[in-house]
Amino acid sequence: METDYSILAAQLKELADIDRNHISMMANASALLMQTMEQVNWAGFYLVKDGMLKVGPFQGKPACVLIGRGKGVCGTAWEKETTLVVRDVHAFPGHIACDSASRSEIVIPIRSDGKIAAVLDIDSPVENRFSEKDREGLEVFVRIIEEKAVW
Repeated sequence: METDYSILAAQLKELADIDRNHISMMANASALLMQTMEQVNWAGFYLVKDGMLKVGPFQGKPACVLIGRGKGVCGTAWEKETTLVVRDVHAFPGHIACDSASRSEIVIPIRSDGKIAAVLDIDSPVENRFSEKDREGLEVFVRIIEEKAVW
């Protein structure tokens, strides 16, 4: 079953209207993603802090705590300021294996005041899990955080 991103976006907007704090929004957003998306084993956020990506709210197994700019999929998406969809993380140069079960990944930068403030990271144990529809839907999802969150 495909993810209905319009429903996900509506749910996140409702939650954002209750509390606009970025940490609260990200906590609820990661729970929504894990409860809604199939074949996903990690969904969460890394926040830009002191020149590094630092683990933020997430759902899944314990995560890498710090990721450098340009390192792994998350650090590369941050550095390039663009969404990355990786079919096979084991073929990605410099991939950081926080969970060896992960096979594919999508990472979407989140902006605040025109700068990357965080990234949304979703992993799957299935190779080539993320489609163009997923990318488009998740970019809309992230825009809600950008528009509504108070940092």
